[in-house]
Amino acid sequence: MSDPFSFLPSGGVTGAEIRARDWSGTSLGPPEAWSPILKSTLGLMLACPTAMFLAWGPDLLCFYNDAYRPILGYRLEAALGRPFREVWASIWDEIGPLVDATLAGDSTTVTDMPLDLSRDGRPERGWWSFSYSPAIDEAGRVAGLFCVTAETTARVLGEARLRESEDHYRHTVELNPQVPWTCDPQGNITSFSNRWLTLTGQGPRDPYGSGWIKALHPEDVPSTVTIFTACLASGDPVDVDYRIRVAATGEYRWMRARAQPRRDATGAIVAWYGVVEDIHDRKLAERDLRALNATLERRIEEALAQRKLWADVFEITDALVCALGPDFRLLAINRAYADEFEAIYGIRPRVGDDLIGLLAHVPEQQAQARAIWTRALSGEAFTLIEEFGDPDRKRPSYELAFTPLRDAEGRRIGAFQYATDVTQRLRDQEQLAKAEEALRQAQKMEAVGQLTGGVAHDFNNLLTIIRSSVDLLRKPDLPEERRRRYMDAVSDTVDRAAKLTGQLLAFARRQPLRPEVFDVGGRIASTADMLASVTGARIRVVVEAPTTACHVLADPSQFDTALINMAVNARDAMEGEGTLILRLECRRGLPAIRGHAGTSGPFVAISVIDQGTGIAPAELPHIFEPFFTTKEVGKGTGLGLSQVIGFAKQSGGDVDVASELGRGTTFTLYLPQAEPPAAEVAHQPRAALDGQALCILVVEDNLDVGRFCTQILEELGHGTVWARNGEEALAEIERDPDRFDAVFSDVVMPGMGGIALARRLRALLPDLPIILTSGYSDVLAREGTHGFDLVRKPYSAAQVAEAFRAVPGRRRTARAT
Repeated sequence: MSDPFSFLPSGGVTGAEIRARDWSGTSLGPPEAWSPILKSTLGLMLACPTAMFLAWGPDLLCFYNDAYRPILGYRLEAALGRPFREVWASIWDEIGPLVDATLAGDSTTVTDMPLDLSRDGRPERGWWSFSYSPAIDEAGRVAGLFCVTAETTARVLGEARLRESEDHYRHTVELNPQVPWTCDPQGNITSFSNRWLTLTGQGPRDPYGSGWIKALHPEDVPSTVTIFTACLASGDPVDVDYRIRVAATGEYRWMRARAQPRRDATGAIVAWYGVVEDIHDRKLAERDLRALNATLERRIEEALAQRKLWADVFEITDALVCALGPDFRLLAINRAYADEFEAIYGIRPRVGDDLIGLLAHVPEQQAQARAIWTRALSGEAFTLIEEFGDPDRKRPSYELAFTPLRDAEGRRIGAFQYATDVTQRLRDQEQLAKAEEALRQAQKMEAVGQLTGGVAHDFNNLLTIIRSSVDLLRKPDLPEERRRRYMDAVSDTVDRAAKLTGQLLAFARRQPLRPEVFDVGGRIASTADMLASVTGARIRVVVEAPTTACHVLADPSQFDTALINMAVNARDAMEGEGTLILRLECRRGLPAIRGHAGTSGPFVAISVIDQGTGIAPAELPHIFEPFFTTKEVGKGTGLGLSQVIGFAKQSGGDVDVASELGRGTTFTLYLPQAEPPAAEVAHQPRAALDGQALCILVVEDNLDVGRFCTQILEELGHGTVWARNGEEALAEIERDPDRFDAVFSDVVMPGMGGIALARRLRALLPDLPIILTSGYSDVLAREGTHGFDLVRKPYSAAQVAEAFRAVPGRRRTARAT
């Protein structure tokens, strides 16, 4: 009896399963009826070690070879002879279009396609490369499809890890205080960290090739190029010092460039890897040491020539001086050194003695001395401070300076030590540090006491007005005119309290600013009339400003307040009569002020110049302190100049003052100059939807504030839901995301704060309006509002109404859409 499966190769699990299956009930029929092309294709596929499958016939019945079996996973038991679509139903959305294109006669190749094969019944993300080809029967028709496949998951994940590693490397390079760089075998720069651009001020493309040389000091270019070229030719490591011009200061600093070659398997150089490090301070120290060394060597050489062994030099100083040869034997020693050595170790050293051998009875000191003198005898010049002596006696501390000792021909013949007793100096420094710390603590406590007393005094005055007005408002049958007057007094006092809080925060540099770019000259001109009314009719206000625009990035309201505070001080100093000059200068440098280093800028300088009585020198160091004032009681709070300096510091600037008794005072406010804002495209503002009732989620942890807030919103005609914290607010939103038209949230709350809540809600519902409210927040002071609208506490019903006037009815809009 003939074998109907003789076309199959012998062996193999899949071949055995094909033989064992009854095919008569399938659309292909028994194997005797199979087409020759199907038989030959199956025979070739089963014999191939590469994973592949064949889908044949009108039902695209599935055949595969042994290499393909692991890919099937849990589908393996029922895959053979089943329609291809049923076998891979879980990923048919991804491969179905490819199957259709192949049956239409197109061959398709896909690389690294992500698929969820779920081979063990669980989601399994993998990547695959495969090719689909039409399977043609004897009549030339497409009878099925043939696929060769390979899993590429390991390679894809490996490449992703490599990209992550490269990204980590790039960030590491940019954070390095040194400047990593690479160049090709010819010396052309191919990469560098951005720190080079920061240091030199070169453009992003300037350093490539040989462009980096333009940043060097002209005197250092020839020697640097010579050494660099020689190393490129020889393959020796690069080690060269040169100066570059630092863009931030305009000064030249010493740098050290080092590099090692990278070679291929044949030993040929394929690239150079290097770093540039700042060695300017070390260069200066070496220069000073060389000068000292030259002086010492000159004296020593003169003494050697006269065979005095430098006795004159050694004996005219109170310092401990000695010289050692390469074998640790004393070449010279002065009396002070010998006396101190004998007092400490009980042995008197003499010229010719082995200094290390003299310390054999104190092994720890011997090992330490050997290590230190070995460094010195190797040619290193250095300075250190050591403590010597027995614990039971005074322990003197010495500053030990070591320099190489050379003969007249420049050969190193030993090392020279110059020891100075610095015991008292160190003790004085320690006592000075303790005294300075105690003084700082006392000043801190004095400032805290002054601040606390000033705040209590001003706030108690404000609270007295509020308390008295509330008591009067409780009277029955109060006339309407008096009721309105008392209500206005409460409202005005609240505004004054809020202003006082803002001044305190500005002094502490904690006031959340709203910076924007504006023209300073235009701002000064627009407020000149108001300043004239503030200063009085007998004071003439003169504005001196350039004709060109001059912009800064700052809070305009705080800028106006600072200008008015300085103008009011000038008015009081002139006793109501004189000329007040407001002078604006652009692109100025920031001078050194109150011990802080200056910078080249550019800065905008706004000077307020008066012809008043001036400020006493003893008072100048205190004028910016909170509540410090020279005015009479009731004439000032002492917070005006505190606000000015707080605003200036928080905006990246400073305030300088120059004063002469009887001649007047000049206050100069420095702010960083900014580029003018780009022209904005005009657009139509969104129309306010006045009168529309909204559903507002109120998030407030303070019970009293929460009750008043919801009452205000409900009085305005809105519906409210009150959440006591961020977590409760999230639960309300997740319960019904379309329920609310807006969120009104406090910033400072226990647990999740308002900023974190707003970010979560923005990610969940990008179109949900979010308005924040706060009296003060560290986060707002440091980082701003992150783009969210802010209503500052204390707020009024009118301010709340204005904040929600432009909010559209989100639920109504969503339904209409």
